[in-house]
Amino acid sequence: MAARTRAPQKKARSRRIKTRPIRILVLRAPGTNCDQETGYAFEREGAVIQHLHVNALLSNPKALARVHGLAIPGGFSYGDDLGAGTVLGTAMRTKLRDPIRRLVDKGGIVLGVCNGFQVLVKTGLLPGFDDDGDGAPDRSVALASNIQNRYEDRWVTLQAVTDKSVFLRRGDVIHCPVAHAEGRLVCDDAVLDRMSAADQVALRYVAPDGTTPVPFPYNPNGSIDDIAGLCDATGRILGLMPHPERNQFAWQDPRFHRGSAPRSPEGMLPFKNAMRHLKKTFG
Repeated sequence: MAARTRAPQKKARSRRIKTRPIRILVLRAPGTNCDQETGYAFEREGAVIQHLHVNALLSNPKALARVHGLAIPGGFSYGDDLGAGTVLGTAMRTKLRDPIRRLVDKGGIVLGVCNGFQVLVKTGLLPGFDDDGDGAPDRSVALASNIQNRYEDRWVTLQAVTDKSVFLRRGDVIHCPVAHAEGRLVCDDAVLDRMSAADQVALRYVAPDGTTPVPFPYNPNGSIDDIAGLCDATGRILGLMPHPERNQFAWQDPRFHRGSAPRSPEGMLPFKNAMRHLKKTFG
């Protein structure tokens, strides 16, 4: 009896789902000193990072059309001449505000940390109330000198208090350091009420047990309403004074040496949430 032969089986072809790489532009300027850490935090979440000097971006604003996010890191841009973030904010307001808005309008993100937050305020992108197209800065809020009139470098606890920002989820708790001399957010009561009603107050300084309002040192600069960060009306622009990029690894948290640091570093939360949004929008 002839042996039965089996028909050759076709190997199933594995289908690879091609995903679009998420590209983040990390801006550098004279005096910037947190660009590598900020870029690395996004890179750890899968982003492709492009480090670019502000002069190169000013000469070619179309570079923003090729990325999905812009990060303005901390440091002392232009030596804080004329005030923290003033020189860089002025340059960006005159030549880059419209390209940045187009980036945000298509679903992209903008993150400003410390000096980057100061820059976003100077450009008028935060809180963005007076954007009438005349190029004038939004002067409804300002970041003034710390109420102690000195530089503060200490770890603080933040709590997310907005449902609007793509960088945060309400209730997120972030333990990270501050390092600034001009971080006190000031505005009048009407502007504060308007920001609160629009859900643009993104982060507040809280005590380690979550209580608020808080005195110094939990609020390290005297910001009104303990505000540590703001978002714009779209929720895709976030500015904050503390440095989440400096808490990417458990051993960076001072609680690690007491055995009480969380296994997943809280500083990565804004980057994780932002990348989740970008992958959903552009992936």
